[in-house]
Amino acid sequence: MKKVTKAVIPAAGLGTRVLPATKAMPKGMLPLVDKPAIQYLVEEAVRSGITDILIIVSRNQDIIQDHFDRSPELEAKLAAPGKEKMLEECLGISNLANIFFVRQQQTLGLGHAVLCAKPVVGDEPFGVMLADDLVDAPSSCIGQLTAVREARGGGSVIAVQDVAPEATNKYGIVSVDDTSLQTSQMRGIVEKPDPKVAPSRMAVIGRYVFEPEVFDYLEKVTVGVGGEIQLTDGIASSLDTVPTYAHRFEGTRFDCGSKQGFLDATIHFARKRGFKIN
Repeated sequence: MKKVTKAVIPAAGLGTRVLPATKAMPKGMLPLVDKPAIQYLVEEAVRSGITDILIIVSRNQDIIQDHFDRSPELEAKLAAPGKEKMLEECLGISNLANIFFVRQQQTLGLGHAVLCAKPVVGDEPFGVMLADDLVDAPSSCIGQLTAVREARGGGSVIAVQDVAPEATNKYGIVSVDDTSLQTSQMRGIVEKPDPKVAPSRMAVIGRYVFEPEVFDYLEKVTVGVGGEIQLTDGIASSLDTVPTYAHRFEGTRFDCGSKQGFLDATIHFARKRGFKIN
């Protein structure tokens, strides 16, 4: 069984929930304390043993590539005595992992963004990490999913958390063999169901580990509302042939796609790093 060494970070979205901050700045580059949000994801992936990271971008997002690239002019300035720590931090960003970029020429949904990774991922298992969700955990969230996959001998694994019954219409909700277990095989997934018909309270958050077969199913997905290819539809159609597990991850998740969630995450990580917050 191949190990998961690749991760995909879709970053081409418009970030409409946090406008006007994202009018000219990619959502993933908004700073949390002193690092852009997308760097937290890359560091999480690296902690799990992932070595190759593919970031899906759109036009006018060169700033993301620049952030993970070398900056000789800045490095020359930081080579002065007394600035060794800052130089080390800047060099460390470009050495985090093997980072690649693919441009999504049309924003046709999350499923389409994942499909853009197929030429690079090939026939290997891979993780998907969404910048909307930051997770502070004792061990990396994506690493928890890869560990489940290895323990089960393969299969796709999706991170879930329990939400209030009235909140099911905000998430993809899964049905599983046994809702009492931390990890259980999935039998269905539905996007934003009304609380009266939701199959469970187990909501999908932005961490996935997929077998490469998911690409085959995404290529067959019928374009839905807004002309988008939904990742949820690809997962749903694969359940009969690809063993897929829902896993309640350990850690605290922040919805950084919302203004309140981004503020909560900023305060949390600032306090964790010793900053005083009144």
